[in-house]
Amino acid sequence: MTSDGYDRTGRGPVTAFVVAGVVLAELVAGAVAAAAAGWTFAEMVDAFVVTNFVIGLSCGIAGFLIAWQRPRNPVGWLLLAAGVAQSGTAAFAPLLDLAARAGWSGPALRTLATVTAYAWPWSIGTFLPLALLMFPEGRLLPGRFWRAAVGLAVLLGPLFALEVGSDPAGLPTAAGPVQPWPVLTGYAQLAPLWTAAELINIAVYLLAVAGLVLRYRRGDEQRRRQLLWLVLALVVVTVMLVPWGLFTAGPILQLLAIALVPGAMTIAVLRHQLLDIRLVLSRTVLYALLTCAVVVAYLGLVAFAGQVLRPGPGIGDSVLATLVIAVGFNPVRVRLQRVVDRALYGDRADPVRALARMGERLRSGGDDPGEVLAAVCEALRLPYAALRRDGTERARHGDPTDSQEVVGLNFQGERVGELAVGARPGQRGLDRADRAALEILAAPLAVAVHATALSESLQRSREQIVAAREEERRRLRRDLHDGLGPVLTGISFQADAAGNLLTSDPEAAADLLIALRAAATEAIADVRRLVHDLRPPALDELGLIEALRRHADQLGVGAPTVAVHAPATLPQLPAAVEVAAYRIAVEALTNAVRHSGGERVDLRIEVDGALEVSVDDDGGRASGWTPGVGLTSMRERAAELGGSVAAGPEPGGGRVAARLPLTGAAS
Repeated sequence: MTSDGYDRTGRGPVTAFVVAGVVLAELVAGAVAAAAAGWTFAEMVDAFVVTNFVIGLSCGIAGFLIAWQRPRNPVGWLLLAAGVAQSGTAAFAPLLDLAARAGWSGPALRTLATVTAYAWPWSIGTFLPLALLMFPEGRLLPGRFWRAAVGLAVLLGPLFALEVGSDPAGLPTAAGPVQPWPVLTGYAQLAPLWTAAELINIAVYLLAVAGLVLRYRRGDEQRRRQLLWLVLALVVVTVMLVPWGLFTAGPILQLLAIALVPGAMTIAVLRHQLLDIRLVLSRTVLYALLTCAVVVAYLGLVAFAGQVLRPGPGIGDSVLATLVIAVGFNPVRVRLQRVVDRALYGDRADPVRALARMGERLRSGGDDPGEVLAAVCEALRLPYAALRRDGTERARHGDPTDSQEVVGLNFQGERVGELAVGARPGQRGLDRADRAALEILAAPLAVAVHATALSESLQRSREQIVAAREEERRRLRRDLHDGLGPVLTGISFQADAAGNLLTSDPEAAADLLIALRAAATEAIADVRRLVHDLRPPALDELGLIEALRRHADQLGVGAPTVAVHAPATLPQLPAAVEVAAYRIAVEALTNAVRHSGGERVDLRIEVDGALEVSVDDDGGRASGWTPGVGLTSMRERAAELGGSVAAGPEPGGGRVAARLPLTGAAS
């Protein structure tokens, strides 16, 4: 498989060449046989050789291109099979007539008639429906329902072929009708079965169309663009079905229009970005509807005028109908254009509607800028949108495209960011209507970006305050421990020495000195308590992991058992993060041991872009998870650093999980 998705190393491309060669050989043989038999073009049309020829050629070319470049996609092979089947009928029909003229034997003629009659039903009944069910990526939609649809298509092939080929009337030739193998003597009595086959055929195609609609609704921008190519072909076929059905050549034109479907499928699979399919489809639908409306209005007005003015239509009726249509054409065109453009381009012609949608996203999910960008893309049917601030992409929706345009986001005269959007595939850039809609949508986006920037600035300030406070606590601890502590200890020693030297009143001096020592000792204890409150000494003496292990060992005497799962070493942690992690873990462990009623408590510490601390127990906590002082304190400690704490019951017990970001917590 090469970088562009082609695969020319396996057997797939070779097989595609061989099968395409079979299709080409059939078509050449059919053309030569028709010329040798002296068939006119009208006779070929009447015998459906022209339509089978065109459909077989289109399916063969489309299937060859897909199977050659995407051999793992079954759509190409199904189209090739359809091409072989259609071309088989196109080739063997004139061959049968030529053989009948030459006086071939009965078995030989019946063999040719069998291929002629039984070939093309497989294409219409099985291969093409399966290709539509698997279009465009070559996989069915998940579910038993769609596998059942495949079963119907597979069942329909032989049933439909039997309906077409087993008629005892045979196939007409210059030497009389020729019966294929086999024929059913009770063919007429099986009319309900043949009706069922035709209904199943219609049902399978309707299921295929329903599957395409479902793929469109669930698909991304690329998938929808692929499906719109097929929609364009179906629109053209529909155009042929409606107005051209009024004329003699209508059925032939309808069958020839079917040949556009394989071509559209090929473009969708291989080159779906060839043109702006939305623009092409928009104009096609618009002018198809206008054409139908004009034809119907003209005929209706002429008929009405003929009945009202005089018995038969004349030139006056035509003039009147033409004037009415000319007056009403532009208003109808404008209204139809709005409907079609809204379906394909979203609300770009109605920016207020798009603004209302984006406002709903801002209210419901304003914390996630990706949701707002998704609303912009949905409103204008754009494949990509990104929000940039300070030269950095902060959020995006969709995949970047080659052609992008940037709209500035300004708040009170200050540029607060940029909105970058990707042009639709097939377009070099956005048109004026798109730019006008984006300019309107940029105003609330700028307000949201400014508010987000203020919120982030506030959070950074809060984190810096917390970090500075913890660093100050660390400094105070060092000063108290290394400065005041030794001084007070020296006082106690000096008091001991004074007590030993005093001789005048030894008992009173001794009591005084004892009291002095007691006071000094109490001061030292107070200093140590103060130090512990500022920052647990165990963090500096042992580190975070070992300090928590010591605390777990103290709690794990008896039931439940407390286990600590942590890496051997941790990176250098900011003081604020280290203290918060220790306090949260100690509180969670204490709560689990006291209240869970379980047999085991697990403490886990991980570093993955942030410090993650979790405490899990296997108890039931009959008292429930009523937030108390401890849980509230844990959440406040995490919130000060921009982190979070989640606590609650789990299927196997209880869980407290804290996530503390490492960035922004250091001074």
